[in-house]
Amino acid sequence: MDFYNRALELKDETIQNRRNIHKNAEVGLDTPKTKAFVIEKLKEYGLEPEECGYGVTALLGKKEGKVLLLRADMDALPMAEQSGEEFACPSGEEAHTCGHDFHAAMLLTAAKMLKENEDLIDGTIKFMFQPAEETFEGSKNMIENGILENPKVDAALAYHVSPGKMPVGLFMYNSKDTMMYSVDGFKITIKGKGSHGAYPHVGVDPINIGVHVHLALQELIARESDPSKACVLTVGQFKAGTAANIIPEQAVLQGTIRTNDNEAREKLVRRMKEVAKKTAEVYNGTAEIEMISEVPPLICNPEFTNEIVSYMKETNIPGLMPYPDVSASASEDFAVIAEKVPSTFMYLSAGYMDERGEYPAHHPKARFNEDVCPIGSACLAHCAVEWLSKHK
Repeated sequence: MDFYNRALELKDETIQNRRNIHKNAEVGLDTPKTKAFVIEKLKEYGLEPEECGYGVTALLGKKEGKVLLLRADMDALPMAEQSGEEFACPSGEEAHTCGHDFHAAMLLTAAKMLKENEDLIDGTIKFMFQPAEETFEGSKNMIENGILENPKVDAALAYHVSPGKMPVGLFMYNSKDTMMYSVDGFKITIKGKGSHGAYPHVGVDPINIGVHVHLALQELIARESDPSKACVLTVGQFKAGTAANIIPEQAVLQGTIRTNDNEAREKLVRRMKEVAKKTAEVYNGTAEIEMISEVPPLICNPEFTNEIVSYMKETNIPGLMPYPDVSASASEDFAVIAEKVPSTFMYLSAGYMDERGEYPAHHPKARFNEDVCPIGSACLAHCAVEWLSKHK
């Protein structure tokens, strides 16, 4: 089956689906409009979708043999869009600046093509339409609700489009090392004792404690992290106080720890908690730590990755070119799935070589090339059929 030529025939439909999701962008776990649209389309294409936690799943194939999971995230970011696209989200509060609208639309088209050729499927394909990747909650939520069971998943595949100044047709992967970094989001609540700004000696200043905590955390990178490992610690939020002449009761710091190594990750998270609590104690306050996200490094299975690469090279897609050994300091909650079953994750270039390619993902002016749509749909369908045929 020539999935690419069929995907070209369905390109306009894929783009229309993408634009519908884009215009109705939703963030977080609860994405009712997006979920309803995905369910509607899957039913239209002849599948029987079901809710799985906050996400959507469906099955195709012979309901026997190996099970391959195809995953697409479908949530947006909480930001205003400035892309200038006619289908931009009008809310001013949500925007698909990471490309998840593409992922959902391409997987919908892949589902349509695979349903049309269900007799070619030597096993079972399980579709996973996931919310809340940006908040690192979606994969865990769907795993908790059984996405990897009944039937039990044997392997998983996901693609992610990438904007920027690059031609469409590159596929970027890593079969040797860490593909993407871990992310451990933390919230440190420092409690002191409020007082008048003129009498600091009768209070306990949580702002002062927060400043010392922030500085101490930087030393974890400078003096405690192995230089051969990639480690990043960022405090992106520091909130405290309501007036210039009042020492507040508490201060809040929020940040992330990212690493490409599980041992380094464990040490940094442990030391972050110790340093925050002990520093607060030195200045007569207390610190409470809440972990907002806990996602491991994304490490793709080498054998499975190389096998998927070989299937992609078999396609007749013009200009499709491999770009190996890619690693990114950003994070991806597909890592939670990759930790449990053999998986691979790849970037598909969706950029422009002109001024439209000047902005990266998560930028309010980011633009994505819709020529990637048939490429992603065809690769999903082709690789699924080929892998299952080789693993009966």
